[in-house]
Parts: sequence; C-alpha cells; structure tokens
Amino acid sequence: MRVVIAGGHGQIALRLERLLAARGDEAVGIIRNPAHAADLEAAGAQAVVLDLENSDVDAVAEVLKGADAAIFAAGAGPGSGPARKDTVDRGAAALFAEAAERAGVRRHIQVGSMGADNPENPDVSEEFRHYLRAKRAAEDDLKARDLDWTILRPGQLTDDAGTGLVLLAEKTGRGSVPRDDVAAVLAGLLDTPASAHRTLELISGEATIGEAISAL
Repeated sequence: MRVVIAGGHGQIALRLERLLAARGDEAVGIIRNPAHAADLEAAGAQAVVLDLENSDVDAVAEVLKGADAAIFAAGAGPGSGPARKDTVDRGAAALFAEAAERAGVRRHIQVGSMGADNPENPDVSEEFRHYLRAKRAAEDDLKARDLDWTILRPGQLTDDAGTGLVLLAEKTGRGSVPRDDVAAVLAGLLDTPASAHRTLELISGEATIGEAISAL
C-alpha cells in the first residue's frame, strides 16, 4: 500500500511509518519543516514538505494522487492557541479529507480525541475545550464526505513501550495507551473494511491488537 500521512513527523506518525516500511508498504509523510525530512527517511518513509495551514486542495490532492490510503495524524500541539487549533486540528483535517476525495483516495483514517463527543465538558480547561471543538468539527466534516473513513480516538498517550494489548470499541471509558500501540492499531485498521464508517476509542486492554481488530 501507498499510505500518505499528514503530520508525518508526529510521535505516532513516525512509529507508524516504521511499521509500514517494515511490512513493505510505502509511507509518505507530509511535513512542514524540511529539517524533519531526515527523521522520516530514517523511519523508512518518503518526506513531502507541504504546509497544510497554507496550502490549497489541489496541492494536497497532488501528493495524495495514487495513494491507497490517507491518515490524518497532524495537530497544533500543546501550547497552541485557539486560532491554531482551528487552522490545524479542524482546518487542515478538512483540507486533507477534501483533497483525498479529489484524488480518489477512499480509505481515510483520522486520529481524533477522546472527549470530542462532549466538547463543552465543564470539567476540562477552556484551552482543552477549544481543542475538542476543533476535533469534533473535523470529525463532523469527515463523516459527511464520500469516503471510507474511520475515526480513532486514543486515550491518554504515553511513551511506554507498547504491550500489544488493547481495548478497541465504540466506547471504552477513560484510560491510557502507549503511542506504540496506537501506531500498530492504525496500521491494522488500514486494511480492515469492517472499521469503515465507525468512530472507535482505544485504550490499553487485554486483547491482542489482532484480536481487537478482528472483533470489529
């Protein structure tokens, strides 16, 4: 498979690129900073320098042309203000999905956020509510498109070594999950038709990743 990943230098994306390269797939990571290209190449991926905040749909569709799948794993990141959360977590996600439609890339996975189903939650900070609003808007945009989409909402991300044991379901409850396992689940979902048109939550659990994906 040729898989194009938006946010190609992110911590999950780099792990995913290594997994895809190891199994013989072609990973293409979209990055904004050309200095990050060497990290993608070391992971076995091809780097494409393109700023999704300042690109048009034709430029992004050109990168997606000929791909078998697209994964949106970009984010404005901690410390970013409401404006960038809107332009990246919502705007760039919508642009990437529109470009996928235009390029004819039907398989589309978006990394969402647990809590996006309740973006006005009074128990979280106002900054986090801005983030959840942007992620919810991106999810709503994707669901309205003619794509074979899957939204994956991981729990609290950790840098612990992956265990390969997860809980993957429409509702999991709160929990944490290593980035290693998120990347492995994304790789497994790519060729799982049963995950299309579903929003799934992911935390550490007791099922192997293969079992969790097969159960879908």
